[in-house]
Amino acid sequence: MNLFENLGLSRELFEAIKRLGFTEPTQIQEKSIPHIMKGKDVIGESATGSGKTLAFGSGIVDKVVPGKGIQALVLSPTRELAEQVKNSIKELSHRKNLRIMSVYGGVSINPQIHDLTNAEVVVATPGRLLDHLNRRTIDLARIKILVLDEADRMLDMGFIDDVEKIIRVCPRTRQTMFFSATISYEIKRLADRYLNQPIEVFTKRYVDPSKLKQVYYDVSKNMKLSLLVHLLREEDTDLVLVFCNTRKTTDFVVKNLRVNKVNAIAIHGGLSQNKRTNTMKSFNDAKAEILVCTDVAARGLHIENVSHVYNYDIPKDPNDYVHRIGRTARAGESGKVINILCDTDHENFGRIQNEYRNFFIENVKKPYVEQVKTIRVEDRRRNNKRRFNNQRRGPRRRNFRR
Repeated sequence: MNLFENLGLSRELFEAIKRLGFTEPTQIQEKSIPHIMKGKDVIGESATGSGKTLAFGSGIVDKVVPGKGIQALVLSPTRELAEQVKNSIKELSHRKNLRIMSVYGGVSINPQIHDLTNAEVVVATPGRLLDHLNRRTIDLARIKILVLDEADRMLDMGFIDDVEKIIRVCPRTRQTMFFSATISYEIKRLADRYLNQPIEVFTKRYVDPSKLKQVYYDVSKNMKLSLLVHLLREEDTDLVLVFCNTRKTTDFVVKNLRVNKVNAIAIHGGLSQNKRTNTMKSFNDAKAEILVCTDVAARGLHIENVSHVYNYDIPKDPNDYVHRIGRTARAGESGKVINILCDTDHENFGRIQNEYRNFFIENVKKPYVEQVKTIRVEDRRRNNKRRFNNQRRGPRRRNFRR
């Protein structure tokens, strides 16, 4: 029996979900879809990868009418998530033939301006959408459904003012949904201001200790990379995520893994959109098995078959730790989280242990590890710049006195 039959879906939607191979709804889908299909405003708290897109996507596909202009808007914190959500809604609307497009920065705006004239569903990052609003190249007057996806992440990234500007442009008579991994005070304040008697839906957030092993190593700062290289060579893995707190550290780690003949690729907010898209495709296609990243990859992105998560840096926010480790041990598979700590990580790690006392994170003795070769990212950039300038100036001339 397909349990989606009990959620008040139209026959068309039910068949689309069945065609995608889903038979049993997740917690967030089971609790939110009946309210969404009735047109209610919804606040949903659920972890990354729990099926939120199918939940709000069902409402969008059901209510949007082809050929009637832009009727649904989904706001996403990152370009990758916007693209992913667009593709998911496209799959869900297979028979209805809706015109769905993603709008984000880092790419030319002109093709977006052209495509917006025919779109019915838009998935956008706040900054680029405001750009279109300022240019008057998008019309939100017919919006029936407004969704904030990964709302907490959007607010963490400083988009709150942009989000409020966009909400105020949309018609007051609409269905509004906020979905988030955590419901903060700011999200509740936004909901009180802009949602109409919302239904609140909460799901359990937990890590199954029988499926996920968590360990930590205590090392000196100058041995962190050496231990990472050693473990990546020794551990039997599928896909691997290595998390860093900053772009600079991400660049340092990925370049030095390559120096030590460990095939790794990187993703963070400082890369061009084409580079980020190609990186995610290579990783999802298993052409590269190690992805070094900032938290941009921890939230919302659909990445399957991750067997190991490494925390090269420990995040300041314990919730970010949960989001990171939630990338593995999915769909009944086992996974492993490896935390590499030095003295500067202890304060952040202590916060995680205090917040999640039910986590058993085993202290593992560091194996004998030879120190590997490292290069400083700044040095390579400086040398490249010096070489470029020398090429422009040509050979140096000696200045002889006459």
